Amino acid sequence: MKIKTWIAAIVFVAGIIAACFVYVNLRRPVKSVVVDEKMFPVRGMDLSSHNGEIDFSRIAADSIDFIMLKATEGTSFKDPRFHSNYLQARKSEIKAVGAYHFFRFDTDGEMQAINFLNSLRGKTLDLPAVIDLEEWSNPSGIPTEEIVKRLRAMIECLHRNGHNVMFYTNKDGYERFLKGRFDEYPLWICSFTDPPLDDGNDRWSLWQYSHQGWTEACNSEVDMNTFNGSHEEWLAWLKSSTF
Repeated sequence: MKIKTWIAAIVFVAGIIAACFVYVNLRRPVKSVVVDEKMFPVRGMDLSSHNGEIDFSRIAADSIDFIMLKATEGTSFKDPRFHSNYLQARKSEIKAVGAYHFFRFDTDGEMQAINFLNSLRGKTLDLPAVIDLEEWSNPSGIPTEEIVKRLRAMIECLHRNGHNVMFYTNKDGYERFLKGRFDEYPLWICSFTDPPLDDGNDRWSLWQYSHQGWTEACNSEVDMNTFNGSHEEWLAWLKSSTF
């Protein structure tokens, strides 16, 4: 009798655990969308110190076409792994390496550019220098036009120092800051819908379609990206979009 009671208790507890697992996963935010690999065959990852130790040779073996590495943030923060990540990426067979700067709404744009440039010194990028523009983790209440003014100052400084620019943002950031203001710059859009932009807008160059990619190169979830075109169009775009 005691054995049956214990078995029933174990089954009951297992059922509760399974129900909790299902509930949590059903409530988990969708941070990924399936992309048609025939239509968008180019693949890329963006990485930072949050991903820990990275085996870049394994990434190259996974046929990843490009990587974006976090370099800096604001006027003073430098990603502690950027230099080593860059060197290891260059030693691997990854064909295109880029870098991005997380833009702070509340600090001077030119000083942010200088911070970025200091980390890029002595390095060659195959992609435009990326300004990562997100409301997430930035202070609220700063007028849009003030943020745009700081963005323009950063862009001008990067241009003076020989770098073309690309913006990374999500749909909200695109509508608030970029649309109609910075249409001449390549767009790297974060979106978990297909198509990534509404109203048939296909002016994006790169698309971050998942925060839940997986690679054994660092045994963690990674951000996955693609290019708006074929491999041939990708190579042509690389030649035309960088200095």
